[in-house]
Amino acid sequence: MKRIAGLDIPQTLEEACDPQRLALVVYDMQVGILHQLRDPQAIVARVAKVLEAARAAGVRIFFMRHLSLPKELMGTFAYRMAMAWQRTDNPDEVKPWFLRDSPGFEITPELASQRDTLAAYLATFEDASDAAADGALR
Repeated sequence: MKRIAGLDIPQTLEEACDPQRLALVVYDMQVGILHQLRDPQAIVARVAKVLEAARAAGVRIFFMRHLSLPKELMGTFAYRMAMAWQRTDNPDEVKPWFLRDSPGFEITPELASQRDTLAAYLATFEDASDAAADGALR
C-alpha cells in the first residue's frame, strides 16, 4: 500500500478488496421491483451467492431500496420520475409504489436483512447517500 497526502493507494487486488475498506451495496431487491422481472428467482439466487461470499469474507453489506413519497408530499421531480417509470403522461394516474411499510417496499424475504446488514433508503436516483449508510462507511 502506498500512502500520500493522507490517502492509501492500493497496489494489489488484495489491498483494494480489504474487508475493512470495502462494502457490498445490494440494489433493487425489493418485492415491488422483483415482481416486475421475468425470472426473479434466478436473480435472487445469484444475489444470495454474492451475499454468502461477502459474509464469508467479512465484507459489510448494505441494501439500498427505493422510497416513494405519498402523493401529498411529492414535488415536480417526484411526479416526473413516477410518470416516466409508470409510463403515463397523466399525473393523476401516478401510484406511489414504494411507500414505507408497504409490501413492495420490503426487501425480498429470501434476502431479507440480517443483523450484519443495513437497509438504507433512496427517495430519488441521486439520493445514494443515506445518512446511516454514509456514517457506517466512514
